[in-house]
Amino acid sequence: MNKLLTSFDRAVDHPDFAKLLMRLVFGILMLFHGSFKVQYGVEWIKPMLAAHGLPGFVAYGAYIGEIIAPVLIILGVLTRVAGLVYAINLLFAVVLVVGGHFMQRTGVGAWALETEALYFFGGLIIMLQGAGKYSLSAKLKG
Repeated sequence: MNKLLTSFDRAVDHPDFAKLLMRLVFGILMLFHGSFKVQYGVEWIKPMLAAHGLPGFVAYGAYIGEIIAPVLIILGVLTRVAGLVYAINLLFAVVLVVGGHFMQRTGVGAWALETEALYFFGGLIIMLQGAGKYSLSAKLKG
């Protein structure tokens, strides 16, 4: 049994491919949110910002957090900084859109903010791991 587990571990030990897969999944999924902002704009965010005492121009940061950062993450360029920006973008989204629901659960018992938490921690993990060898930055270094 130990030999089988060792063989399995060796067969699936691909941390750089895992980093690529994580970058692609989180980057592409966030681009859907960014494409919505491109299509419909960010004017609807400004009243939420004003309610928290923030200036309206901060709404344009959604383009950075939901388009620029995900593209950089996908390409593996400035990945750690982009991961941080991605995570900060999620903090803004939680505070502005769903902040009052922090301790709520859904009808099936899930945490109401689990999707937001997944995106937030995905950004932090990408920041901590970096891009790996399957990235544009690795190609530029090599």
